[in-house]
Amino acid sequence: MRRILLSAAKILISAALLYLALRKVDLSELFSRFTVTSLFWIGLAIAVTFLQIFVGVLRWRQVSAECGAPLELARAMRYNVIGTFFNQTLPSAIGGDAVRLWLVARAGAGWRAATYSIFVDRAIGLIALAIVIVASLPWSYALIADPHGRSALLLVDLAALAGGLGFLVFGALKWRWLKTWWATHHLHACAVIANRVIFSRARGPAVVILSLTVHVLTVVSAWCVVQSIAAPVSFGNVFLLIPPVMLITMMPISIAGWGVREATMGLAFGFAGLATNEGVNVSLLFGAVSFIVGAVGGLVWILSAEKAAQGSAPLGAPE
Repeated sequence: MRRILLSAAKILISAALLYLALRKVDLSELFSRFTVTSLFWIGLAIAVTFLQIFVGVLRWRQVSAECGAPLELARAMRYNVIGTFFNQTLPSAIGGDAVRLWLVARAGAGWRAATYSIFVDRAIGLIALAIVIVASLPWSYALIADPHGRSALLLVDLAALAGGLGFLVFGALKWRWLKTWWATHHLHACAVIANRVIFSRARGPAVVILSLTVHVLTVVSAWCVVQSIAAPVSFGNVFLLIPPVMLITMMPISIAGWGVREATMGLAFGFAGLATNEGVNVSLLFGAVSFIVGAVGGLVWILSAEKAAQGSAPLGAPE
């Protein structure tokens, strides 16, 4: 009953925020801006999104190997693409992570190693996103003149950065009770692994570069969407506005980020002195690109060996 109520609440939040955001959009005017060139840019955005997934796969393989759950490249790519489908269908922006965890555990890695690999991978991605936003703050402040917008940006980013750095500091602590007390044992183990991955001479540089590349590709995909409707928004604007929006969209309070992304994007564009409706337009098309990629992931899931064996393969796996 609790899960049903939580899912219903997320659906209502998405619907309410989408309704409020769409009130600022003239859909007929938006569709009138589509041309053959628009299809090229949307196709390019889809291609960039798949490239982003691939780069994420490369990072995840580095993390999962450190967690004792090594993954073949093709298998990891398949799992990540399938995850995009469940990100669009489950009542959370991180629903695909749960499915990836399930798939890795079923493949024989064990539930603990699978959980650690997903959690650490997500944590490293969040830290990288917070760092990107912090590094761009001087330019963001120049773009966003509204004091409320500046305060909101600073608050959200510092909260994410503090959480990420606190997580790494937590992993550096040597107190013995952290490894034995049930409430801290697994979190501390994940933090230790994150430190090993990030500060490793062998894996660290690659993981850092891959993590930053993932977020840059998100910006590039959004830029392609901007070009598809010839919105009067520069690449610099997109680079400064998209990462904070993505950070807020990661909050698991809606269905696949719908509603939250549109409301936040419209607000961000308004704070930056840009047309609010253009922010919502870009967000809707960006969401459509994600939906198309997720649909491909659904097809991969339907045709996958994991789907065919889900009723017969054992769910348990050695730790």
